[in-house]
Parts: sequence; structure tokens; C-alpha cells
Amino acid sequence: MKQFKHLLAALVLTLSTLHAQDGWDFFDSLTQRLEGAWVLSSVEAQKDTDSYKHPAVLPLAGTQKVAIAFKLIGGEVTLQEDLLPNTSKQMATMYHCADIECTAVKATHYCVKQNQPEFFADMQNSTPERIVFECDMRNVWCASNEDHVHRIIHELSQNGTHLKTSYLSFENGTLKNTHSIYHFDRK
Repeated sequence: MKQFKHLLAALVLTLSTLHAQDGWDFFDSLTQRLEGAWVLSSVEAQKDTDSYKHPAVLPLAGTQKVAIAFKLIGGEVTLQEDLLPNTSKQMATMYHCADIECTAVKATHYCVKQNQPEFFADMQNSTPERIVFECDMRNVWCASNEDHVHRIIHELSQNGTHLKTSYLSFENGTLKNTHSIYHFDRK
């Protein structure tokens, strides 16, 4: 029986190490794909969205002004997203491991809606070209009926030079008809 307990403990440790490696791999991949400065694509490239029409955002379209930037901070264990810097719609999202073993990758979105929903990476449904974060239903904002971002999706195309970022909103437990969706090009 004692040997079985040691074997079981070794198996749990091995599985948690493998899972932790998956989290670190996901975080490293996220960082490699997104890190750097991005400009808001031209008006013509803003497909399937009206988000760029906001008066604070429209002046950025098609210019060389940074519209979203990702950088490593905190000893290179947190990826900071700065969305629409120096505008009235500026927001930040912090991506980081959930724990020291990186069993999951989390994000906290500091929204212009004056709330802070928290997310877990959906590592099963994410691919190198499509990175998905789902609201953590243990978070007060995610479980509320208040208008909040409930899903973040980063989609890369054109060899990583184009980024479509979607902040999908929920209210009263259902997906809203309007979302904040932006197209960016690597600067």
C-alpha cells in the first residue's frame, strides 16, 4: 500500500509538471505572437466592425500611431496589453500564469466600463492563429448581469503581421449584439 501511495504521488507530480509546462508553453507562445506595437488598420480593413468609428478611435485608423501594444513586465512573467493608449477608450489587460506552476494562464481586463473581469485561457480551443480567453465565472463581474467583456479573442493572420482582436460582451447572461472588434497591423 505504501508503494502505491508513492507511485500515486509521483504520478500526480508528473502530471502536474506536464500540465504546468503546457501553461508556460501557452504563455510563451502568446508573448511571442503578440509582443510589440501594433497600429490600427485602415478604415477599409476594419471588416465586420464599427468599433473604429468611435470618435476616440477613428483618428488612429490607418496612421502610424500605436493603437495596441504588448510588453513583458514583472520579471517577464506578465504580458501587459495597452489598448488604445492616450485616448478616452484606453484599457489594459494583464496576462499571466494563475500560479507558480503555470497550471493555467489568466487575464484581467481593466475596462472603460469600469469593471475588471478575469479570464482563463481556453487552451483546448486556442491555436497558434487564434487565442481565446473565457470569463472566469468565479469572478464577480463574469457572473453578474452587468455589461462586461466576457470573451477575448486574438486572431493572427498574414504571417503574424495582422491582428484581429475581439472583446465580446455579455449583459444579463447573454451575448450582446455589439462588441469591440479591432483590426491591427504590426508596426
